[in-house]
Amino acid sequence: MFRQSTLFAILSAALLGGCAQVSSTTSSTEATSPTAPKNIIMVVADGMGPAYTTAYRNYQDNPDTAMVEPVVFDDILVGNASTYPAQESGYVTDSAASATALASGVKSYNGAIGVDSNRQPVKSVLHLAKERGMRTGLAVTSQIVHATPASYVAHNESRKNYDALAESFFDDRINNGFVVDVMLGGGTKYFEREDRDIVAEFIDAGFQYADSYNSLAAVPRGEQVLGLFAPVGLPPALDDKRKNRLAYLTEHAIKHLENDNGFFLLVEASQVDWAGHSNDIASAMAEMHDLALTMDYLKSYVKANPDTLVVLTADHSTGGLTIGAKGDYRWSPEFLKNMKASVSAIAMAMTEEDAPGAFVADQLGFSLADDEVAHFDDVATLDDAERVKALKAFLDGKTNTGWTTSGHTGVDVEVFAFGSGADALRGQLDNTDIAKRLMAFVEKRPASLATSPVDADEKRDESNIGTDGEGCDFKEDWRCM
Repeated sequence: MFRQSTLFAILSAALLGGCAQVSSTTSSTEATSPTAPKNIIMVVADGMGPAYTTAYRNYQDNPDTAMVEPVVFDDILVGNASTYPAQESGYVTDSAASATALASGVKSYNGAIGVDSNRQPVKSVLHLAKERGMRTGLAVTSQIVHATPASYVAHNESRKNYDALAESFFDDRINNGFVVDVMLGGGTKYFEREDRDIVAEFIDAGFQYADSYNSLAAVPRGEQVLGLFAPVGLPPALDDKRKNRLAYLTEHAIKHLENDNGFFLLVEASQVDWAGHSNDIASAMAEMHDLALTMDYLKSYVKANPDTLVVLTADHSTGGLTIGAKGDYRWSPEFLKNMKASVSAIAMAMTEEDAPGAFVADQLGFSLADDEVAHFDDVATLDDAERVKALKAFLDGKTNTGWTTSGHTGVDVEVFAFGSGADALRGQLDNTDIAKRLMAFVEKRPASLATSPVDADEKRDESNIGTDGEGCDFKEDWRCM
């Protein structure tokens, strides 16, 4: 009898534990927190697979201590998320399908911006927040019409239709108002055009416009703001005059979004992905550091504003980054610590130098052997692409970094969360679950007394749907990704 009762107790405990596990991984749309957070900040680190956060911890490590010190991400990890797109696109997602899933809770095909597999518009958590009277914003390091921010704001069959997406940012309405109150990032190419000056239209509609980081700082608190700081994406973190550019944009976005009804802010560390596509470990760690500074700021913000929820995840992993390569049990990030510019910037500038090898050594921030200096003297005679390729290969060799692809991979990504309601994100999730749980929080808020949202299709020129827009070549221009 004793053995039977003991066995029953063990099985009961196991079953209860299993039920608890199921509850943590369920795709239920019900958030587990009894009250909804006032503010929601969704951070997407585009392309940041698990190897990136591990690499960043090692990159930041103090080699004078025996322990690898934790970084800002380590105490906020709450789970993982699968990233696969709709069945027609297989198991490996692009940024558009994954962003649509993260924004709306709906799986779609690769290339879809805020539409389902039948090309029908879907509502995002940002749309829902605006319906409920919250202020809304974007702060990204890509162009603001890139796949991730666009999927939270607009609806289009193709991510490549940048001009049409820019028009949607102005033309679409919710509760008779603009969908987004604060938009910070790049993209003047798509908003200031000969056929339509959308920047001027926003200014005429009462938005404050900033075209530099300094001018953004001068905008009075609480305004509607359009800030475009580059023709397409912002400069890489290694080359930008503000190394903390994402943290800076995030802080200023919040300054304008804060109000009694709360806000929803999308933050994207866009160029982690671009570094992964180009297999550029130096830029990857610089972009991760910019993200880490942003998370440091957001931790301090939540400490002062505990009614705020912050969620960080990736849309997918890019590049198949490996920490160690070619059978060598070594990774040496110290060669990345003192770089003065990106490999692309160094490659472009070295041709103007009388001693290219010595210039490269100075820009990389560590001494080169005589044969390495001579190697870069020779590299200076190559064309632009070959010089960039040679520099990246050199750093991969020095650090012993590996890459498996120039595209995306299908691995699960990490989920981080802190603040009010963070427990709702714990466990093994699908990317659609993240949207559903955030929407459940927003739905707990009282509905806005404003009029019903205008149907986006009524505001949109369908003649652009399905066209190639800027004609992105994904193999050559990763800013399209």
